[in-house]
Amino acid sequence: MMEITEIEKQSALDKIKKGERLDGRGLKDFRDIKIDVGVAKKAEGSAQVELGESKVIAGVKFGMGEPFPDTPDEGMLMVNAELGPMASPNFESGPPGKNATEIARVVDRGIRECEALPLKDLCVEEGERVWKVMVDIHVLDHDGNLLDASALAGVKALLEAKMPGFEDSKVLRDEEHEFKMEKVPVTCTVAKIEDKYVIDPDIIEEKVVDSMVTVTWTEDELCSLQKRGNGGLTKNELLEMFELAREKTEELRQTTL
Repeated sequence: MMEITEIEKQSALDKIKKGERLDGRGLKDFRDIKIDVGVAKKAEGSAQVELGESKVIAGVKFGMGEPFPDTPDEGMLMVNAELGPMASPNFESGPPGKNATEIARVVDRGIRECEALPLKDLCVEEGERVWKVMVDIHVLDHDGNLLDASALAGVKALLEAKMPGFEDSKVLRDEEHEFKMEKVPVTCTVAKIEDKYVIDPDIIEEKVVDSMVTVTWTEDELCSLQKRGNGGLTKNELLEMFELAREKTEELRQTTL
């Protein structure tokens, strides 16, 4: 994506004030979503999500390791995100920056806080050996709303994942066992621009938001919240954004998972 001009930003803002969008969507519409699974043959589970022109791939690998000292009888979840220069000229090679760190934390928190993974079932030997569930997220194209695309890719990859076997202290990659998530978290970002609420902001719209709230829901509970942007929100505005996110996560659940 080339640098966004002031004219593009003003055009997006003018449209939204009228209840319209540059790409013709309604304010509460997602862009077209395409999901492909099994795209990384060496991973135990993988999914590629295209949200409009944004494209993200997630892969799941299982490994064996020592548990954390405070949870000796639980497996581990580890989420990593990479945003390279291939996805946007604003991204650079090297250690994860703040955007990649934020994506990893939001995806991790959404899965962890609703207890989506059976972490106690992933314990092999308490205090000694547990399964590690590693979710790697790679952004291939950035055209806005990477949090929603990354969360959807990560969860879809986990839903497709098969666990390897384990015998005589060895991980057996040629064996496959069922891996079942206990809950399925779904993430949705709601942007506030002027007095309008906007679902799935693209990269131009992200430049004119006052505030954005990224919310993760299961079928019946709120799991996590991430606010971005400098604008403040009243209690009523926040509640309205929560409710809109809840409705749209249910729509995503029905159509993509």
